[in-house]
Amino acid sequence: MVRRRLTSGRSPPAFALKVLILKPSSLGDVVQALPVLRLLKLHRPDSQVYWWLDASLLPLLEGDPDLAGLFPFHRRRWVSPLRWPEALTSIRQMRALRCDWVIDLQSLARSGLFAWLANGELTIGLDDAREGARGFYDLVVSRPSFHTHAVDWYLGVLRILDVPVHADFAWLPPRRLVADRVRQRWLAPDVRWIALQPGARWMNKRWPIEHFADLVRLLASDFADLRFAVLGGAADAPLGSMIAQAVPRRCLDLTGKSSLPEMVEVIRTAALMVTNDTGPMHVAAALGKPVVGLFGPTEPRRTGPYGQVERALRLPELPCVPCMKERCAFAKPMECLRALTPAQVYHEVVRRLSEPTRSP
Repeated sequence: MVRRRLTSGRSPPAFALKVLILKPSSLGDVVQALPVLRLLKLHRPDSQVYWWLDASLLPLLEGDPDLAGLFPFHRRRWVSPLRWPEALTSIRQMRALRCDWVIDLQSLARSGLFAWLANGELTIGLDDAREGARGFYDLVVSRPSFHTHAVDWYLGVLRILDVPVHADFAWLPPRRLVADRVRQRWLAPDVRWIALQPGARWMNKRWPIEHFADLVRLLASDFADLRFAVLGGAADAPLGSMIAQAVPRRCLDLTGKSSLPEMVEVIRTAALMVTNDTGPMHVAAALGKPVVGLFGPTEPRRTGPYGQVERALRLPELPCVPCMKERCAFAKPMECLRALTPAQVYHEVVRRLSEPTRSP
């Protein structure tokens, strides 16, 4: 299904540019893709940029100043043939835009198909040999190496389109009304907050919850000014409860209680974040917050906290690290995270808190 093949040196059109970005999920992947949007708008302020986004993540980008619109992707609903007319309507709306560039940063079969059906003047995608998606693209951006970070890989799309790439942009602009609501509801002023993210989609990416509780006890005993905000969805509520029970008067359990925009502003308020390899970790990195990332089966150089991957905590001496698998098959289950002790994480938190504040 390869259509026009244009050279990588094709110059951006001089007229107002229409761009469709396809990156529906997940939270961390969408956050890591945002620099593509920011730099496009920074260097082509006349452009109109649209985003194809999973419906569950719409609150993250609704009202974003750099977006002209959002196309919701109802993945679960559209599985049913009864809902296929909704998908066709969405495709017709995308085609009606007559986009100059369609950029697929998901590069799965379904996103490649939607990108092709959008019928843009030029379709660009990533090539990681998944599901044959590259057949839908005019230009393909390969990952330079196994260890190339996802953010740098996405930015390769801009380089092939002659859009300048640099770090001078606001990754996640503040939402003043949301920030005010967060302060009024939960976060007391003049308090140092530590954000904690105990959940993760893969069970074997979760640092043991008892380790999180022990870490909170250690920090609370040595730092009277610290408070702890536990983040996560409703499914993480049992984890949040266990941590909060460690030091009840110092912990704020927000699992299942905050919206996506509120979660972003909680992290923006925090002095530091201790987190598994999951979406909110990338939010913290995007905000320039010190991140103590806890890694087991995954490779931080590929998907760690951008700009801080060298500070990720993991035990590389184990023969299976990183296995890059959702299920642990090691003789000692989840040893890559269990052997990472609360004392080790405590010392890294203390070290990071003592460093000068980073700029976002």
